[in-house]
Amino acid sequence: MSGPGSTGKEQVADAIVRCIDANDLARGVALSRELCARHPDYAYGWYLASFLARKSRRYVEALGAIEHALRLSPTDRYSLHRVKCLLETGQVAAAQTAAAELGSRDFGDPLLHGELGTLLHQLGDQAGALAQYDRALRLDARHASHHFNRAAVLRYLGDSAGAEAGFDAAIAIDPDEYEAYNGRAHVRTQTRERNHVEELRRAIARTRGSAGLVQLHYALAKELEDLGEHDAAFESLATGAGLKRRQMRYSVETDVQILSRIRETFGPALFDGRIKGMESPDPIFIVGLPRTGTTLVERILASHPAVISAGELNHFSLALIPLVRKAAGSGRTSRLEFVETSARVDFHELGQAYLAATRPLRDSRPHFIDKLPFNFLYAGLIHLALPKARIVNVQRHPMDTCFAVFKQLFRDAYPFSYDLDELGQYYVAYARLMQHWNAVMPGVIHTIRYEALVADIEGEARRLLEYCGLPWQEQCLRFHENQQASTTASALQVRQPVYASSVGKWRNFERQLEPLRRRLEDAGIATR
Repeated sequence: MSGPGSTGKEQVADAIVRCIDANDLARGVALSRELCARHPDYAYGWYLASFLARKSRRYVEALGAIEHALRLSPTDRYSLHRVKCLLETGQVAAAQTAAAELGSRDFGDPLLHGELGTLLHQLGDQAGALAQYDRALRLDARHASHHFNRAAVLRYLGDSAGAEAGFDAAIAIDPDEYEAYNGRAHVRTQTRERNHVEELRRAIARTRGSAGLVQLHYALAKELEDLGEHDAAFESLATGAGLKRRQMRYSVETDVQILSRIRETFGPALFDGRIKGMESPDPIFIVGLPRTGTTLVERILASHPAVISAGELNHFSLALIPLVRKAAGSGRTSRLEFVETSARVDFHELGQAYLAATRPLRDSRPHFIDKLPFNFLYAGLIHLALPKARIVNVQRHPMDTCFAVFKQLFRDAYPFSYDLDELGQYYVAYARLMQHWNAVMPGVIHTIRYEALVADIEGEARRLLEYCGLPWQEQCLRFHENQQASTTASALQVRQPVYASSVGKWRNFERQLEPLRRRLEDAGIATR
């Protein structure tokens, strides 16, 4: 980060910037408060105060500070920063409006256009994001990150050739743009005639940083699997996963304990009909573990004229947090206390808050999809808060599920996915929680099995629409023609007609996955 350097207040601002660069947030905040108190008309000082508040996760304070800066000096940079603060305070509609207004401006700065592209991507406007990356590249085509970000958006929009060319351009400019290697490996099936295996091996040999090696090993594993070299693929995958796991602080035992506490807390008595939630049939939640076919189910449903997909939303958990704090009547709560307190919230208020937060993401269609897989944790809360909402759980063969999760390099989520034993423990806890939900809420959740879906897509689609109270529409079988962007790992696959080639893929790695299979079998989960 850089700032103006001169005398007086500028010197203090420069000292704050040095604190930010050194991650000395406590001293930076102290200097910032002194600067704003002494020079309340210094816009840059308020910008720094907002920057520090964001770094410290004090998002409401950050928004207030940047709005003060904008009143003093309405610059493009400050306006972009305000959009970030609006997003972080959950004001999605306001962020969308502000970002759209900025979209027509010519900043004259490729970095600012790149920043706006990233914000528009986060807000779900992939076409707008693409336009901003195009502007950034017209101003300066030497930034590898702009090529990478543009390629990622093209992948979401289904342009595999354009995405591959973009990833190639990013790597050519900066051979250390490691995420581009992994993105490129996944845009198509690699062949003997066209692959990057030797290039990846050379890159691995010269790379020292573990973060880069993780990306390269996942890319190499994917390309080797495409070529049928399964032993070498698994070796590279295990190496990459092991490196990733060592970078993380995580305890699968804590997660398993939380899933167990959810079962204990949300017993049958809560679902006896006494609790009155928000009587809205609008939401359709698609839940499950990742890589199970949730995106395929989403595309089928979103092809119906009465349904729009709002994407993977964290709005339900965001609506829940302040209500849990209110019910707790105190400050911070542990994760286990959070679970217990969540059973005492005002469920009607929770339903209202969720619907209000998601309203800006919808149009005039009567139903919308919330496809955050992790919402399986909240299935009971969802039913209590929104008793007429539909909940669709997508399941896949346990071994195919676990292997597909293991070989996917996630950006942030699913920390249990990088160690096969931890993955097995989490899968068992997930399976037990879903059994619990079905026991205490019989008939509420509609389960779709991926293997049944690809074997009889029309039959399963008809049953799905019937469960959702929707009339049959033939276009639901042409989901691959849906032009809406998909921002999941399956972005390219869901633009193809349904195929069964992913069924049973784990058997190519049966020997390496045997310890995982035994753990699942010992827990009573059939794997044959």
